[in-house]
Amino acid sequence: MRNALDKLYRLGGALSAVHLTVIMILVVLQVLGRVLDKLLLWTGFSPLGLNIPGLAELAAFLLLGATFFGLAYTFWQGGHIRVTLLIQRLPAPMQRWLDSAMLLVAMAITGFALWFSVWLTWDSYDFGDLSIGMVPVPLWIPQLGMSLGLLWLLVALTDALFSLLSGRITQLDTETPQE
Repeated sequence: MRNALDKLYRLGGALSAVHLTVIMILVVLQVLGRVLDKLLLWTGFSPLGLNIPGLAELAAFLLLGATFFGLAYTFWQGGHIRVTLLIQRLPAPMQRWLDSAMLLVAMAITGFALWFSVWLTWDSYDFGDLSIGMVPVPLWIPQLGMSLGLLWLLVALTDALFSLLSGRITQLDTETPQE
């Protein structure tokens, strides 16, 4: 089970990286197209009008995917910011109790966000909502990435809670849960 969960978290991280890479490629292509058009204008030729329609909107949707797909991976790698000023001064049993309580709070918030994200995605699909930009994108597609990312984060938080309660890890911030 541990291996499957680790692969799931890595998949989320990889999907996040793919989204960021696609954003970079689109932006580079847009810039190169503009540079080529300027060069053609300076040399007396007609510009080709190389333009990626709706680039800003597509980049925003890709950034949404990159953000949410990367949540569980970042959490599992210890990349989320934690304020440990108080918790590090407590005895180990109290630290474990506080970490467990905070994981439960995080699970509740993530579960709440996931519930409403799934409903939003379903409503967008059901009503056939489209984005209003130059490229009409069915809104349920980027929203599905948001819902999946929140689901992955909820799995990671649950995994961390069980790892903490079972003693496989002793603290969230000092040990990476992976083996």
